[in-house]
Amino acid sequence: MTRLNNYISATGLCSRREADDYIIQNRVTVNGKPAVLGMKVEDTDVVALDGKVLEVEAKKVTIAYHKPVGITCTTDPEIESNILSAIQYPQRIFPIGRLDKDSEGLILLTSDGSIVNKILRAENGHEKEYVVNVTTRLKPNFKALMERGVEIYNPVKDEITKTLPCKVKILSDSSFSIILNQGLNRQIRRMCTALGYSVARLKRIRVMNIDLGFLPKGNWRVLSDEEMTGLMVMLDVNEDSIDSSL
Repeated sequence: MTRLNNYISATGLCSRREADDYIIQNRVTVNGKPAVLGMKVEDTDVVALDGKVLEVEAKKVTIAYHKPVGITCTTDPEIESNILSAIQYPQRIFPIGRLDKDSEGLILLTSDGSIVNKILRAENGHEKEYVVNVTTRLKPNFKALMERGVEIYNPVKDEITKTLPCKVKILSDSSFSIILNQGLNRQIRRMCTALGYSVARLKRIRVMNIDLGFLPKGNWRVLSDEEMTGLMVMLDVNEDSIDSSL
């Protein structure tokens, strides 16, 4: 339960002191009955001011989800394997960016549209880290070729595009990690194909300051206050750098 003045203030309509004034002025009802100063209400109670029902805005949330292979990053309910049906989060949320259906790993979802816009607006300015397994042995020059950029076909523009420089670390004779600052569609798979390799498994383990960690496949967690603070700082810095370049 929460104090009535706190409930009214949480709607964004007024301060708690102003809410108390409204209650004293007999402008507030709870379940159709006149409210009294200091009373408490539950989420199921109907609170109205001057006859208009008040609703507390849901707290904005951002979650990290370990997407399994086979889940599609779409909000379209007609697609059976859509990500919202897989998560079943009780609040309306949106995926930030995408992760291919045949890839797994970290994807962020949020109810805060401003975060979505900031991240997508700065897509070429933040890091995303992946672990990749290929079907054949990596050649000695693989790391250097990937890091300096690979020429891949861009079907949108019907032209050859060279990917931006990236960071690669060889993990085994057939696996590597890669850090991108770019968000081309199926970029890693297309880079590998251009160099003569086929991807067997692709897993995203980090987006900016958010790590997948040991989050089990198919599970999600709400970002911590520390993670959100770090994320917002990075996004604000990115926004500033974008604006200054315009």
